[in-house]
Amino acid sequence: MSSEPEIFTSAKPTEKRNWLPLAVAIAVAVIALALVVLLGHRASSPASSAASGPAPLAPYADKLELSDIQMSESSNFAGGKVTYLDGHITNHGDRTVTAVSVQVTFNNSYGELPQRMTVPMNLIRAHQPYIDTEHMSAAPLEPGQTKEFRLIFEGITPIWNQEMPQGTVVHVELR
Repeated sequence: MSSEPEIFTSAKPTEKRNWLPLAVAIAVAVIALALVVLLGHRASSPASSAASGPAPLAPYADKLELSDIQMSESSNFAGGKVTYLDGHITNHGDRTVTAVSVQVTFNNSYGELPQRMTVPMNLIRAHQPYIDTEHMSAAPLEPGQTKEFRLIFEGITPIWNQEMPQGTVVHVELR
């Protein structure tokens, strides 16, 4: 034959393969993935926790009036549904409001615990060419003033009954 070395041979391996490092690597990867899923689920739970009861009313909340609330929906770029609550907020107090958070309760038709989500209130600063919002600290709500607001919700339970949710002002920052 030729003097070239054979590349493909049927020679038997002289050592057994050690599978322990591969098994350890797979176990570590599975545990890491489980932790990411578990911690990611827990990180999103407080915003939509149904088990926790309603948050208490913020001390200055009785001086804030929410009115003309309307609900709308749209789709986001990922194909999910986004729900908006738009309305007016009036400051009947004597202090300037720089931030408001609202806890909103979404009920379902099955009599189960509702989904509660707490979100910051954004003020609407423009309607054209699309609705543009800004944090309330950028344009604080002075005493006696009324401004338009928007609350934005993603990840509402699919068993929500689609009725107008109930909201409570749970946090107010003042200047």
